[in-house]
Amino acid sequence: MARDREADGETLRAIQRSARAGNHAQAAALAQAARADGLEHPLIYNVLALRHELEGAVGEAEALLQHAVRLAPLDPAARNALGLCLLRLERPAQALAQFDALLAANPTLAFAHANRGSALSAQGRMKEAEVSFQRAVELDPRQPVALTGLGTIASWRGDYGQARARVEKALELLPDYPDAILTLASVELGEKRPALAESRIRTLLSRSDLDARFRAHANGLLGDALDAQSRTAEAFAAYSLCNEMLREAHAPEFNVQPSATQYVRSLVEHLRHADSSAWRDQPPQQPGPASDHIFVLGFPRSGTTLLEVVLEGHPRVTSLEENELLMDGVLRFMQRPADLDGLLRCPPSTLNELRAMYWRRVAAGGVDVTGKVFVDKNPLNTLKLPLIARLFPRAKILLACRDPRDVVLSCFRHRFFMSAPIYELLTLQGAADYYDAVMRLALECNRLLPLQICLVRHEDVVTAFAREMRRLCEFAGLEWVPAMGDFALRTRGREFLTPSTAQLVKGLNTEGLGHWLRYREQLEPVLPTLEPWVKQFLYEDQAGAGRLNQQLKATVIRSPSPSKGVTS
Repeated sequence: MARDREADGETLRAIQRSARAGNHAQAAALAQAARADGLEHPLIYNVLALRHELEGAVGEAEALLQHAVRLAPLDPAARNALGLCLLRLERPAQALAQFDALLAANPTLAFAHANRGSALSAQGRMKEAEVSFQRAVELDPRQPVALTGLGTIASWRGDYGQARARVEKALELLPDYPDAILTLASVELGEKRPALAESRIRTLLSRSDLDARFRAHANGLLGDALDAQSRTAEAFAAYSLCNEMLREAHAPEFNVQPSATQYVRSLVEHLRHADSSAWRDQPPQQPGPASDHIFVLGFPRSGTTLLEVVLEGHPRVTSLEENELLMDGVLRFMQRPADLDGLLRCPPSTLNELRAMYWRRVAAGGVDVTGKVFVDKNPLNTLKLPLIARLFPRAKILLACRDPRDVVLSCFRHRFFMSAPIYELLTLQGAADYYDAVMRLALECNRLLPLQICLVRHEDVVTAFAREMRRLCEFAGLEWVPAMGDFALRTRGREFLTPSTAQLVKGLNTEGLGHWLRYREQLEPVLPTLEPWVKQFLYEDQAGAGRLNQQLKATVIRSPSPSKGVTS
């Protein structure tokens, strides 16, 4: 039977009037009735999706919006809503594809440029995000999402004056915008006004319209504000609440078996029984486009970003931070520990193919490494040491190290982009167990594999910078140049921002050293797990924590051969 187009039109107009008036319950009821009556229109699915989002059922909302986009691919409201939904689900690459499609059809949509900037910033692509936010403001100077995004980027770079100006303008336009309120609180923390930030965050948390993931991050920032006031017990409670909420939100995706920790432990066990002679029998490495190759790895919050930005100051060095450049090899030979046996047996042609894929990924990242020393910085590439040893046996490896107690506490306190390893960091015991597993893997790889590793302790870098950097440069085959020490200025313009960026723009500082002591009581349950590493990395004697001497070869990581191993 043919539908009554006039009646359907009136139904859609009624739904739209209710939605625009903010009566979402009535709009959803009308939309549900229209759907039950067989009316198919993207507005119906958009309104129903909004109801699910307000109820916290973001996955159900996505399914409805996917259907709306299939139904009407050119409908801007449906595609924009889907992109925003994907952002809430922390799938920024997929969200970006929706905003790009929206702008391809209509490049003058300011809101689409703003949301595109949000998707880019969620991936750490800050220069591109900044361009999108600025384009949105050019098209519409009253675009609060774009103004907030520009303020957030300025805050991460430590430019709190510009950040405040941008965010306050956004709040003039949209006083209740949660993202802008939270960013302003972050700015106040940077301005050393933690009590004001605390008050602002608590007011925000009293609202009932915040979704669970946003509320979690707000509690995490509240923890930072309380920590800055030395109210450690309250801060720890806020961090714990943040992480509990994130664990619950991400459990369907990451609370699986084997966990990231179990996977690393199984790698360690496999390598313990591996044939060391087979691993040392390396086939010739095909020359790559770079003149030399350095991997900076370790564990999150161990000082890898500082090492990278220092190296970037050398005219012969180029880098591409925290990209999964080894993914092709991981998918082929590291999905299960037993897959490593296939890596040992594969012919040189396969290794050359994987190397070529690696360098193609580097080029796709916009970096020309021809004739340069290429730095691949990714803390958890520690897990990929068997693959690195097989593909790039001549590469130099900088293993960043920091007091394990400070590392675990810092990981527990920070909000990272979620992944299986990061999910492990959402509890103190989980973070300690994962740290323990990764460090055991590093030691086992150093024993078994023909690696050239230089241990670099963060505490020694920030307290004896010149000495440590000259030692590092000697290992890497670089001459020290004064520009390498000007990392604070370079950090402001970096493409990829991390939780360390706002600290690095201030230059060297020792504020975070021994921070764990303020949380000794809370850390007590995990100290036995970390104690072997405290001794292993010479942090047991705090008075001698600045020493790097021949002890390292014997007590930190045992060298696998007379000519290769840890450089101290």
